[in-house]
Amino acid sequence: MSTTTATSTADLTSNAPRGTYQVRTFGCQMNVHDSERLTGLLEESGYVEAPADADAKKGEVDVVVFNTCAVRENADNKLYGNLGALRPAKDAHPGMQIAIGGCLAQKDRATIVERAPWVDVVFGTHNIGSLPVLLDRARHNAEAQVEILESLEVFPSTLPTRRESAYAAWVSISVGCNNTCTFCIVPALRGKEKDRRPGDVLAEVRDVVEAGAIEVTLLGQNVNSYGVEFGDRGAFAKLLRACGDIEGLERVRFTSPHPAMFTDDVIEAMAETPNVMPQLHMPLQSGSDDVLRRMRRSYRSTKFLGILDRVRERIPEAAITTDIIVGFPGETEEDFQATLDVVEASRFSSAFTFQYSIRPGTPAATMDQQIPKAVVQERYERLTALQDRITYEENQRLENQVVEVLVAEGEGERDRETHRISGRARDHRLVHLALPADLPESERPRPGDLVTATVTRAAPRYLIADSAVVPGRTWQQLDPQQFSVRRTRSGDAWEAGVQGIEQSGACGTGHGGGGAPSGPVVLGIPSLRTR
Repeated sequence: MSTTTATSTADLTSNAPRGTYQVRTFGCQMNVHDSERLTGLLEESGYVEAPADADAKKGEVDVVVFNTCAVRENADNKLYGNLGALRPAKDAHPGMQIAIGGCLAQKDRATIVERAPWVDVVFGTHNIGSLPVLLDRARHNAEAQVEILESLEVFPSTLPTRRESAYAAWVSISVGCNNTCTFCIVPALRGKEKDRRPGDVLAEVRDVVEAGAIEVTLLGQNVNSYGVEFGDRGAFAKLLRACGDIEGLERVRFTSPHPAMFTDDVIEAMAETPNVMPQLHMPLQSGSDDVLRRMRRSYRSTKFLGILDRVRERIPEAAITTDIIVGFPGETEEDFQATLDVVEASRFSSAFTFQYSIRPGTPAATMDQQIPKAVVQERYERLTALQDRITYEENQRLENQVVEVLVAEGEGERDRETHRISGRARDHRLVHLALPADLPESERPRPGDLVTATVTRAAPRYLIADSAVVPGRTWQQLDPQQFSVRRTRSGDAWEAGVQGIEQSGACGTGHGGGGAPSGPVVLGIPSLRTR
């Protein structure tokens, strides 16, 4: 095994075809976006995406990359279970390569190769650009390569990127985090916050819009602390407003903010910028002030609820989601009841709820009063039952309301059975909608197109909009609020991807495998514009 601390991309000189790849992603949106960069790097280096039906366990894939998470429960067990399943294929096909990246790789480092000696490459969160070189080196030296950097040297958005979607794009505004939450290992693995300059962010947003995207999500561990590094505490609100001036950008989202740093100028920017969507993800974690103190979350429940009140005052239609941890060390029944009270008052449209589990390396891991699993499970079930009721009630309020849906791929698991298509409303709620029975194939909405319809029924986790099904009416006789389609540049880009046509802005290969069409490989360096 070879362990290194740095790699020069100058070692990579050949772009000859090298085989097929799969990238498997675990964890948060940051990992999803990092995987777009990993696929971009691999394709720029001559690899092609494996067909959708290729089975790595049968040795039908040349390179398998796991982009791992260290936050989710049992993340290591999941990884080593997957690695164990691949060992027979690796033994039977020695030329096959397995690479491990992401937060778990940053944390466990060489331990991964010790536990799974058939792994070829381990790389961390700060050097994803090294992957192609490390694969080459492992192949040449016939030994595993482990490379972990302690800090970010190159902002990852400068790397080639193969977008997962032709119509929606992630754009990082920062990486890392300066908070010290006692349950979270992310700052230790992704480092201190590093902010991109606003001009670089906006240049990338313009580039993805020119390539066909109409929706952009701004990404950061704590987006509303953006600008602190370069001395502008109002930078995030300014960035939102600047996104409003980008022609062709119809939907702007962001994730995730922090309640302690969420300021009214951001609320005003959201309310006054038409393409910033009426959606907010605001992590609560706990409704108990005592638990928040032990979590080292620098806000209290009163401040949290005040933020929600101000958002709804300016944006009445806003859908607000959250994260909640149940069973943090020392959580009493009174603490948990406080969380239930805040959830009831907050009326979240949905919530990501987690049972606390020990993360080695975090302060909470060694705290006294760890809560028994049975108690955590019982509280978790009460919380999810409450939030499920609230979600359903909030969805029911939208019955008979008109929604604009961005048609998406992969959102509706039963679309073939129900003869519906699916997508996200402006507030990010999932909507399944019916098409008129007589709609010609040429008029059918494509992923990336926008459909207007009316909600006919609410379900506990989604909305149904079957307003296009009106007995005795043809599709051309329907009221625009019952069913209308606006074909978009994003739909054009998706269709071009299906047909294998390279879009403007591409500098690499198009879709390489048998899955759904995605965006082209583009260089991460933003385009320079003259004025």
